[in-house]
Amino acid sequence: MIAGGGTGGHVFPAIAIANELKEQIPDIDILFVGANKRMEMKRVPEAGYEIKGIDMYGLQRQLTLKNIIANLKLPFRLWRSLRKAKRIIHEFNPNVVIGVGGYVSGPVLKMAAGQKIPTLIQEQNSYPGITNKMLAKKAKIICTAYDQLDQFFDADKIVKTGNPVRKDIIHLSDDKTDAYAYFKLQASKKTVSIVGGSLGSKTINESVIDIIADFVSEDVQLIWQTGEYYYQSIPENLKQLKGVKIMPFIQRMDYLYQVSDIIVSRAGALAISELCIVAKACILIPSPNVAEDHQTKNAKVLSDVGAAILIADKDAKEKLGYVIFDLIQNKHSYEEMSKNLKKLAIPDATKRIVNEVKKLL
Repeated sequence: MIAGGGTGGHVFPAIAIANELKEQIPDIDILFVGANKRMEMKRVPEAGYEIKGIDMYGLQRQLTLKNIIANLKLPFRLWRSLRKAKRIIHEFNPNVVIGVGGYVSGPVLKMAAGQKIPTLIQEQNSYPGITNKMLAKKAKIICTAYDQLDQFFDADKIVKTGNPVRKDIIHLSDDKTDAYAYFKLQASKKTVSIVGGSLGSKTINESVIDIIADFVSEDVQLIWQTGEYYYQSIPENLKQLKGVKIMPFIQRMDYLYQVSDIIVSRAGALAISELCIVAKACILIPSPNVAEDHQTKNAKVLSDVGAAILIADKDAKEKLGYVIFDLIQNKHSYEEMSKNLKKLAIPDATKRIVNEVKKLL
């Protein structure tokens, strides 16, 4: 059983683990458990796996009236989630439960551990959240992507595996013809890709609107993933600009990585792991709306060793354009960044995690 989701940073690694398990153990039964109305309920079936949904959400940190009411209801929602998780576990009877983070990871792993079913936590970030710190006490194995997590977890349980990355990204083709055709862009021009996470980013989108004319005037191509929610509000005239490709969601991230010279991204764990493997110069704008500010901590791991440029979310509108166009004119800087990224890459992370699952099996 694989529990978790909420964002692409949890869903896609979970699917990568499932695919590797299926490849190594063809007759294995895999059930996902996700949060109802979240992206996993669509993406997991698309990948060919069954998923059960639980009505669970996290603590709302912005103090609006709606969020305060939601937080007051949270204990009752958690109680119902624990009961539903127990029922799903009883019906499926898993040998191992894997938690990949997200709203439902907590209740599912808690109930599994309570029934003496071995649990494995896939901790993606350099700074774990409260839920994983609690779940770690009963977990058998904790797979991490960063060093020095023994300050949060029992060192005897930690195995540094890296974060799972999709195979099509690990093995990028040298032939970029199809990739340029997919985006209808020219191979002879520099290309910047801007991705505000799988759900999109209001700050990044507003920052891009302010500088989009500069891409046209500098003859630099732009691929911009806005997120489904924000796409409808992007002015139609911007979608018609030559050399600019605006999309709500990019299915072929392998193509995006192939054509990009520079990538602007949030600093979620999946994004960081993929950027290290593809080794493309990157500008990271951590989301401030995440638990423990873990995206900033993830980004600092890269920026501290010259593998990325870090811009705070509050500074994005002011600095993003300057940093992009300064970097794209400095070939030495982005080649050096690429070398530093490669040193951090762990391309066989999925296999390492599956090896740990097999030990529990």
